[in-house]
Amino acid sequence: MLKYILRRCLMLIPVLLGVTFIVFTLMYITPGDPAKLILGDAAPPEAVESLRSELGLNDPYLVQYFNYVQKIVVHQDIGRSYVTNRPVLTEITDCFPSTLQLALSAMFVAMLIGIPVGIISAIKQYSWFDSLSMILALLGVSMPVFWLGILLILLFTVHLKLLPASGFSRPEHLIMPAIALGAMSAAIITRMTRSSMLEVIRQDYIRTARAKGQKESVVILKHALGNALIPIIAVIGLQFGLLLEGAVLTESIFSIPGIGRLLVESIKMRDLTVVQGGVLFIAIVFSFVNLLVDLLYAYVDPRIRSQYK
Repeated sequence: MLKYILRRCLMLIPVLLGVTFIVFTLMYITPGDPAKLILGDAAPPEAVESLRSELGLNDPYLVQYFNYVQKIVVHQDIGRSYVTNRPVLTEITDCFPSTLQLALSAMFVAMLIGIPVGIISAIKQYSWFDSLSMILALLGVSMPVFWLGILLILLFTVHLKLLPASGFSRPEHLIMPAIALGAMSAAIITRMTRSSMLEVIRQDYIRTARAKGQKESVVILKHALGNALIPIIAVIGLQFGLLLEGAVLTESIFSIPGIGRLLVESIKMRDLTVVQGGVLFIAIVFSFVNLLVDLLYAYVDPRIRSQYK
C-alpha cells in the first residue's frame, strides 16, 4: 500500500507542473499591462517601464515561468494582488473555507439524493419510480447552475419568503446554494449508481447470497453495493472537484464570499495575479482530490493493492 501511495504521489508532480505551465501561459497571453494597472493609466511611461523591470515583466517568457515556479516551490509565493497589494495566497485562503463548505454541502445533497435513488431505481428497474428518477436525472444534468439558482431565489425568497437570497452567516444560507450546485452532481451520481448496481445484482454471487437465505437488505447493501462502489467513488471524487470549479457561478448568484466570487471580481478588475493564483489553487486541490480517490480505490478494492505488492 505504501508503494502504491508513493507512486501516485510521484505521478502528481508532472500533473502539477503541467497545471502551472498552462495557467501561467494563459495569463501571459491575456491582454493588459499589470504595471499600468498598478500605477494607473495616467502614470508616466518611465514609471511604468521601471515597474515592469522591477516585476520582471520584461524578461523572456521562459525566464518568467521559471521564476514563477521557483517562487511557488521555494517560497510558496504566488504573487501579490495588483489591487489590494496583499499576498494572493492570503486572499485565497481567506475565501477557501467558504468555497469548501459550499462544495461539501452540495456533495452531501448530491450523495443524499443520488445514491439511494440510484439503488432503488436499480432494484425496481422499469418501474414508475425508475422512469421518473431517470427523467429527473436528465433534467438535473441539463439544467444550468445559474438558472436553477435564480429559480430557487424566485420560489423560496421572493414568493414563499422562507430562505435568504444572499449571505453566509447562518446555516439556512447554505440550503439554496447547496441544492443549486449539487443538483447536477446528484443526477450524475444517480445514473452511475443505477448502472453499477444493475451490473452487480445480476452476478452469480448475488443469486448465491439470496439462495442462502440472507435478507434482501443485506444482499443489496453489503454484497451488491460494496462491489458497485468503485465507479460510484470515481464519479463522486470527480464531481467534488467539479463542484469547487462550479462554485464560481453559485457564489456570484448568492453573494457567497468564496474563491469563485473572488475570481469573478478579480477578472472584472483585471487583477491577473489573483486570477492566476485562484485557478492554480483550484487545479491543485482538484489534483489532490483525484489522488485521494485513487487511494480510496485501493482501500475499497484489495485487487488494486495487490498490483503494487
